[in-house]
Amino acid sequence: MSVSPQFRKQLEGYSLTTAEILYRMPDHPVILQSYIWQEYDVAPEFPVLKKFLDFWTHKLDGVLHSVTVCHNRLIKPAELKAVGAEFRLH
Repeated sequence: MSVSPQFRKQLEGYSLTTAEILYRMPDHPVILQSYIWQEYDVAPEFPVLKKFLDFWTHKLDGVLHSVTVCHNRLIKPAELKAVGAEFRLH
């Protein structure tokens, strides 16, 4: 049985991070557009989000207005326990 890459990241300290990015439309700068970004990242540094925002500012035309970030650590060290046995009913 293989472990999913997302679970491995959680064990390494990554947590599910969601960012709402408000940016100005290139053709209509007075209009704000919303973009939702979600990925596993490490709080509070958020290197994956910073890399994405760096890409955005250098490669895309929409000027960033604001970024709202929230994250939730799904697996905490106290919640992980070793299993000594496994029982199957059927």
